[in-house]
Amino acid sequence: MSVAHTGLVFGRWTRASYRQPALIAFTLIQPAIWLLLFGQLFQGVVRIPGFGDSSYIAFLTPGIVMMTALMTSGWSGTAFIQDMERGVMDRLLASPVSRGGLMAGQLLSNASTTLIQTILVFAIGFAAGARYDGGAGGYLITIVASMLIGTAFGSLSNAVALLTRQQEALIGISQFVSLPLTFMSSIMIDPAVAPHWVNVAARYNPVDWATIAARQSLAASPDWSSVWRHSAYLLAFTLIVGWLSTRAFRTYQRSV
Repeated sequence: MSVAHTGLVFGRWTRASYRQPALIAFTLIQPAIWLLLFGQLFQGVVRIPGFGDSSYIAFLTPGIVMMTALMTSGWSGTAFIQDMERGVMDRLLASPVSRGGLMAGQLLSNASTTLIQTILVFAIGFAAGARYDGGAGGYLITIVASMLIGTAFGSLSNAVALLTRQQEALIGISQFVSLPLTFMSSIMIDPAVAPHWVNVAARYNPVDWATIAARQSLAASPDWSSVWRHSAYLLAFTLIVGWLSTRAFRTYQRSV
């Protein structure tokens, strides 16, 4: 993968994003709505015996960061489909640009959006009363975890786009994957009060790995072994998915 190619593709997608002010506004407003809506709707769950946090907004904020990264990345493949429909993808694949650069540059552009969304969610959480004792390290780990989630599922979205070449299929598969992953995790509910089968499923859920790493790193007394273990799982998942997704270019070229 060429760094220069990655930089060129990153610049292309970043410029395209900034030329769509409506998309930027929706991308930034969406996490704010989720945080405020779910924060008010489920704020009473802290009174359930065994719930481990007295402030639901503080508990929820890291989860909404991961939920936002997941949901936003699910649309990543729409950019590839637009390129296919316009014939741009075929020209790019016939050029010297590396396949890894095509994938990584677009994913880095998405990651920059995830970074802005994460900062916005924390700002709203603070305004609503959320406080964390984890310091700068906790915020940094949360940001990295959200970008890894966005990169992993953005890779999957791009791969689905290359394999199906259909917007409808991409949307359907994205919703089919993202909603169960969201609710079979600790994004909205403390695992201590969740059904046993949800806890079992969450052990193999990358979204839950990211959420646990973020919450633990933001705590006053973090369990660093848990933070590093779940971060390692998440990093390995992201690298494997990214590598496999890049190979989808070959399948696309054979089917054209």
